[in-house]
Amino acid sequence: MCKEILFVGARPYGEESADIAVRGNKIVAVGQDARNAVAEAEVVDVTGLVALPGLVDLHTHLREPGQEDAETVFTGTRAAAVGGYTCVFAMANTNPVADTASVVEQVKMLGDTAGWVEVHPIGAVTVGLEGKTLSSMSAMAKSQAEVRVFSDDGKCVADPVLMRRALEYVKTFGGVIAQHAQDPALTEGAQMNESPLSAELGLAGWPAVAEEAIIARDVALTDHVGSRYHVLHASTKGSVEQIREAKRRGINVTAEATPHHIFLTEEEARSYDPRFKVNPPLRTQEDVEALRDALEDGTIDTIGTDHAPHPLEMKDCEWQAGAFGMIGIETALPVLITTMVDTGRMNWRDIARVMSEKPAQIGLATEQGQPIAAGSFANLAFVDPNVERVVENGWSRSTNNPYLGHTLKGQVMYTVYRGKITVREGMPVQEER
Repeated sequence: MCKEILFVGARPYGEESADIAVRGNKIVAVGQDARNAVAEAEVVDVTGLVALPGLVDLHTHLREPGQEDAETVFTGTRAAAVGGYTCVFAMANTNPVADTASVVEQVKMLGDTAGWVEVHPIGAVTVGLEGKTLSSMSAMAKSQAEVRVFSDDGKCVADPVLMRRALEYVKTFGGVIAQHAQDPALTEGAQMNESPLSAELGLAGWPAVAEEAIIARDVALTDHVGSRYHVLHASTKGSVEQIREAKRRGINVTAEATPHHIFLTEEEARSYDPRFKVNPPLRTQEDVEALRDALEDGTIDTIGTDHAPHPLEMKDCEWQAGAFGMIGIETALPVLITTMVDTGRMNWRDIARVMSEKPAQIGLATEQGQPIAAGSFANLAFVDPNVERVVENGWSRSTNNPYLGHTLKGQVMYTVYRGKITVREGMPVQEER
């Protein structure tokens, strides 16, 4: 018999209280009919908790295969579940690179075995992320992993001819190119945002135009080809303006912002603590405000965590020697609650849109981002919006956490993936799978 669960007293999308009945991997009733729909159910009291569709991250680094000292598929997806996620897209910059069917199938199998969330491997655009030759995108698309998102994230597809060919190729099967927009010639040796502060600190500057120039080129190519293009970790006011104009023109462009780019600024570099060294770099307060505005008005479609674990020795060092990247998949939702919900700039339906519905649509994750309604897959997150927590290290294998010591609002108390409780009272529950 399929397991039945009755979640009592939830507030779907932060609205009126309603019970949610789950049988097997589906929601079977919401509201007055829920109690009668599952007569033999386990009853879980979620009174007052905000119910959201399970969160979806289009931009996660799980590091496996090859970099298991930083993260594994198991530990990374466990952290994702604690953060309220039921689906993540795993970036291709592993070792070996996910540029063949065999590697993406391995990542998918590891995700299925771990069982915390649905794992969609992202395929590399170019062989070895070297930017010279297109990868076997068709083979990855036809593999058991059914790859639809391709990215050289960590590196830019800088060659315009290759980028055009990639956009043409994915168009044949409805895929999308997710671009790390960074002109390498403009950022050689760069360490932080180019500004008066970088000069003051003696750190090589990373100009905003290095990002904006690539976006401008790629928007033109996308328009010419008629394909789909996704901007990873947009970080500047100028990037927002270009994305907004591309959408106004009807070009099929989507974009994400990271939690750290809407919460932290370049001022963190004053500490010379490599926890704050990231690619693209933390920008100015003006850029932060532009990103928040773009999230609010829909110009930025999604929140992508860019969860980037590193072993301790790559962050416990001098700034110049430190690796680029931050973890953040457990804290993404609290950052959004703190910066956007509590300030009145977004409501809970907006959060569902940017953290679940839109990323699922962009990545073609058809079982994810569905409404909290009868017939939908039971992928859910139940959030206490009133908890205030001082951030400590969590369930990732790595500790390069830029939010340590910050007080953030909100905590995921329960996560449900395909009808199974993966997080209960804020703690991962492995034995339930």
